[in-house]
Amino acid sequence: MRTDQILTRLERVFARLDREPERPAHLQTPQMSRHRVVLLGSTLVFYLAIVVAVLTTSWLVRLDWQIMFFRPYEQWPQVHAFLDYLVVLGQRGPTAVMVAAWLGWRCWRQHTLRPLITLGVALLLLNVTVGSVKLGLGRLGPHYATEIGSAELFAGGDIFPSGHTANAVVTWGILAYLASTVVTRRVLSVVSAVVSLSVGATTVYLGTHWVSDVLLGWSAGLLILLALPWFEPLIARTEAYVFDLRELLRRRAETGRMPAPVVSALTPLLSAGGKWQLRRVDEAVAEPVPVPAAAGVGTAHSPAPRPAAHPVVGRPHLIRSERTPVTPVGSRRPAHTERAAARGAAARPIAGG
Repeated sequence: MRTDQILTRLERVFARLDREPERPAHLQTPQMSRHRVVLLGSTLVFYLAIVVAVLTTSWLVRLDWQIMFFRPYEQWPQVHAFLDYLVVLGQRGPTAVMVAAWLGWRCWRQHTLRPLITLGVALLLLNVTVGSVKLGLGRLGPHYATEIGSAELFAGGDIFPSGHTANAVVTWGILAYLASTVVTRRVLSVVSAVVSLSVGATTVYLGTHWVSDVLLGWSAGLLILLALPWFEPLIARTEAYVFDLRELLRRRAETGRMPAPVVSALTPLLSAGGKWQLRRVDEAVAEPVPVPAAAGVGTAHSPAPRPAAHPVVGRPHLIRSERTPVTPVGSRRPAHTERAAARGAAARPIAGG
């Protein structure tokens, strides 16, 4: 009789993940090369320069106010509706869902969790770094500014740096970071740069951010992308841990579906001599193995025998000491008077010589 195993939906997903990976074998994870370190250092210097320029209310703050008074959304109102949709490409929720769906498909095709884990690490770094600076500086946006020419810092705001811009750089730049070929990486780098620049300029057009907010958002997102190779060992360990946990859960699930094995146990039995012994009991219960009692060991103070762990199949075999003694009534043999007389005559001594 042929029986086919019915797999659950989760097991079918795992079976698909067990296919051979399609990720190119020659592809290596990005390393912290000298070129990348130079870019990281230059971006960090630019980041600090913008923060200092805003803190000191320099020419950059004056430029912010000039563009705010220019009101670009009033100069070109015909593109306002289009830019309202374009700025969504910088919102964290929609962009994270779209990029995670694409990277999830890559994980399924390439039998790896690295793309999704890398995205998670990048978004975590984005929230920690950008969020802490936002709350620490507390800058107000153009629509809520109170004093002309002021940097509007430490006033309870949360717009410096621009979260839309930084999120666009990280979310779309992670696609270029995880590209499989050099050509794809270059193309996606250009696409992500255009998207992030467009989102940043759109926030200035709508009047929701200062120009300095956008500049700091670009540099903040770029710092995260450039620093990701330092987190590759953590990403690799996390991926290994998740796969090990998956194998453990799979083995437990398979063990639960397997038929119960033959129950085996060590059952204590009392022997005829009063000593305890251990006997292996399976489903087909074997007969107890008697152990002869040692000399000089009595059974008067021995504990009562324990019942068997499993029902005995068939008639049990009892040793002689466990049988109930029965005293026969009368003789079981018929009387033989001739033999008795002959024995009596043989027993008499013969008189004479």
